[in-house]
Amino acid sequence: METIEKDLIIREFPLFADLSPKERKIIKEHSGVLSFKKGDIIYEEGSSPSGFYCLVLGRVVIYTKDTQGVQKILEYLHRGKYFGIISLLTSEPHSVTAQATNDCVVLVINKEDFDLVINKIPRLAIDLSRTLSRRLKRKDIHQKAIFESTVVSVFSSYSQAGKTIYALNLALSLKKETRKSIIILDILSTDQTHSLPARLDLAGEKIFDLSKDMADAQKAPKDFILKSKFGIDLFCFHYSPEDALCVRRLLGILSELVNEYHYIILDLPSLLDKNIFSILNQSDFIHLLSGPDEQELQKTHLLTQGLKNEFNFQEDKIKIIINEYKLSKITPVEQSQILGRNIFATLPNIEPGASDRLILENPDSEYAKAVRRISRYIGESMVGLVLGVGVAYGFCHVGVLKVFEEEKIPVDIIVGSSIGALIASLWAIGWSSSEILEITKNFKEPKHIWGLVDLTIPHLGFIKGNKLYKFLKELLGDKTFYDTRLPLKIIASDVKHKESRVLDQGLLVDAIMASCAMPGVFAPFKLKEELLFDGGVINPLPTEPLFKMGVKKIIAVNVTPSRQDILNQYEKIKGGLKTNIADVIKKRSWFDLGRYFKDIFKTNILDFIFSSVEILQSEVAQKEALLADVVLHPDTSGLYWLDLHKAAEFAKRGEEEARRNLDKIKQLINE
Repeated sequence: METIEKDLIIREFPLFADLSPKERKIIKEHSGVLSFKKGDIIYEEGSSPSGFYCLVLGRVVIYTKDTQGVQKILEYLHRGKYFGIISLLTSEPHSVTAQATNDCVVLVINKEDFDLVINKIPRLAIDLSRTLSRRLKRKDIHQKAIFESTVVSVFSSYSQAGKTIYALNLALSLKKETRKSIIILDILSTDQTHSLPARLDLAGEKIFDLSKDMADAQKAPKDFILKSKFGIDLFCFHYSPEDALCVRRLLGILSELVNEYHYIILDLPSLLDKNIFSILNQSDFIHLLSGPDEQELQKTHLLTQGLKNEFNFQEDKIKIIINEYKLSKITPVEQSQILGRNIFATLPNIEPGASDRLILENPDSEYAKAVRRISRYIGESMVGLVLGVGVAYGFCHVGVLKVFEEEKIPVDIIVGSSIGALIASLWAIGWSSSEILEITKNFKEPKHIWGLVDLTIPHLGFIKGNKLYKFLKELLGDKTFYDTRLPLKIIASDVKHKESRVLDQGLLVDAIMASCAMPGVFAPFKLKEELLFDGGVINPLPTEPLFKMGVKKIIAVNVTPSRQDILNQYEKIKGGLKTNIADVIKKRSWFDLGRYFKDIFKTNILDFIFSSVEILQSEVAQKEALLADVVLHPDTSGLYWLDLHKAAEFAKRGEEEARRNLDKIKQLINE
């Protein structure tokens, strides 16, 4: 397997992403990169502590063996996960076996270096402590049933936010997407009635009362767990808000449940008291539901500030979800401004009379689709699609999207650079692949491309871009990133700081213009105070941004021709240019020569620039492709970067490549 630069691994690995350059240097100096083949044992149950392992590429299975030698699989790990930490911290033998299920790349900090790294980077120890509390189990009391659990609290500052319906559908969706063990903890004060048993078609109720004077507190908690026919469990609690002992008892039960369930959903009462905040602080994620009105948004903002300031809860663990249960005059941009942060997701209004279990009974509803994307995020099964650069080559993306539509391949987030950004945007706002292909009929002949070109005296670029902006404006209007049906990221490059920019706010047309502004050809696009140009200069195949976002399943479409194809085309252009100039000088008037140079200026100068950039992009794209699980590379031989009038042929090549790799794609999404 080709190696990936250690700097890239450390910079983009989620655990290390927020470290300072100095801290990342420490990691680099005290770590190594190892490759394992499919079937290789990384470490074995009962073996001595060996190292701290960070999975960069590939998959790893974690399992134990019983006394008869029968394997019990606990977890399948994928990119971004780390393991081996318990043995390092306890100095006890490994309690599980870790084995590569396919070719893997792993960053390893060996036992001798681990203590040094932790001492030099204390905040890394804090991040690891939360995972440690989930995985550390006494084997003499609890048989290891799962490798790691995730606790998600669903909360709101007011009672009409729809949190119980959301918690129910989130649990159902997590079960469907991950096929792992799920339980909902329905927690209410003693004067309230639980509605989830009826919503799960459960006959009768078993309610565990956490109050200090109730006999229930002395009973076995597991006796109160209700098992539904939908594959998720339910645990109903009553508690007294003024009784701090209730919280202690609940946390004790929670510590037992993390040994048995992969995902625990806490449906908490809408009470702003310290006891509830103490429960929230035990969560891995807090999903704060808010209505769309200004007053509700302001309450949610104050709540997030309290969680951060009073409990030091990490900001990236707090997810704001807008429930559009009623109409609002406030735009998503204004909502985000009131909240002082980005909105994680929006739940569309549920139609009157709809089932409570929308995930199961109305899966095509917009509400169900939104919850499904959230559950795939939590379940770390998100599928990211990357569309690379390439001008006309980019029409191959349309054919790939056609296959995804027909085969119902789920895409949870889409990222694009340059032409990939345009096609990704159109698809994200709801255009089908056939509708996108229809646009290309504007380029029936090669000469029609020049209808989008407005030449200017070269200062920052040969082309001003006003005509292209007008064309894009006609397609996209005033659509913003909030108008997309799935998360969209557009990649541009920052002129001043010489680094990439991930654009996910504002007008789509502005972001696309920035991403398409090829240096030397188009003038850089000014967005706010930044001068931005072609995202493909730094990220021609932007897998890195997805990798950094923690997306575990990445499908990349690399339409950049091979280096040799580019060089052959470059030589062809150069040879033709010399021959034609000599012929014009010999046979034509000086007026004709001037006109000819004008034509050369229009076409071949662009060819030279594009071919030069393309060679560089080809090399970078190959490195970025290493971060993808599946790479589609359509055959574009015989086609040319400016053949926009041959969009149908490009799309056909993309479709053929997607179908050749369909088994790989389906295997990836079903893992």
